Amino acid sequence: MIRVLQTRAIPLCLALLILSVVTHLMTQATYADTLERLQQVLPKQLNTWAAELPDRIFDPTTIFSYIDGGAEVYKAYNMRKCLSRRYTAPNRPVIILDIFDMGSPQDAFGVFTHDSDGEVLDVGQNARFRPGWLSFWKSRYFVSIYAEEETEAGAKAVKELARKVAAAIPQEGARPNILRRLPSEGLLNDSIRYLHHPMVLNYHYYLADENILNISVETDAALARYQLGNQQALLLLVNYADAQSAAQSQASFLKHYLPDADSTGSALLENGKWAAVTRIDRLLAIVLEADGRQLAERLIKSINP
Repeated sequence: MIRVLQTRAIPLCLALLILSVVTHLMTQATYADTLERLQQVLPKQLNTWAAELPDRIFDPTTIFSYIDGGAEVYKAYNMRKCLSRRYTAPNRPVIILDIFDMGSPQDAFGVFTHDSDGEVLDVGQNARFRPGWLSFWKSRYFVSIYAEEETEAGAKAVKELARKVAAAIPQEGARPNILRRLPSEGLLNDSIRYLHHPMVLNYHYYLADENILNISVETDAALARYQLGNQQALLLLVNYADAQSAAQSQASFLKHYLPDADSTGSALLENGKWAAVTRIDRLLAIVLEADGRQLAERLIKSINP
């Protein structure tokens, strides 16, 4: 009986191994072909605008030749590919569509939050429209559409193209889990920034030239502003791979940024604002600026489990 079981187990293990390899290859192929599939269903005609083909495709290296001065942001969010298509029409502004494959919904959301000002539109996920420019995220994609000149016809075409692109992306994506840890009371949702690169943090709030919080691809961070009554505060959450890394980063932050903190981790800053820091296992919670000590400590105590 033992021999029979062993004889049957060998082909079963082999079958499971083959299934695992095939699944992996299918996943890799799906990943590789996704942007190409999307490219095939994008509209070639948009009212009087026609696509100028072929499209241009950029990778994390060649993207620097396309975006002057802003490519670092996309690279900081692990951009995989970018598809760029131009739409032209006689006596109409050129419309440029850029679709960035960020590799994950979390990074697509993150690069969207880098600049999330504008009018809210019901397109994709969290679309924003500013004069001449529309952006949204959906699934693992960040989509940017803009017209080279601001006209009423161009704005309508930009919005119509956005709806068509969003419809071509079948699934939505989940926001980063760390956002669930943000206290809800007083949270200004449009201020939320998701990141895992010190350069991006310094763009929104300059902390230090050195990476004193050890932020990397292995960490998730959320930055958000709060308004409670007539007081405001800025809260930063950083989630690390383990508690030891979080503790080391807390010590680094206290040493280099908040050396005057008291036993509760709070300190009065030179600008009259209050800062505070605490660690909850792998999570570091930092109030970078608050209008009062009570508000800083209130936020620290309100971190969601």
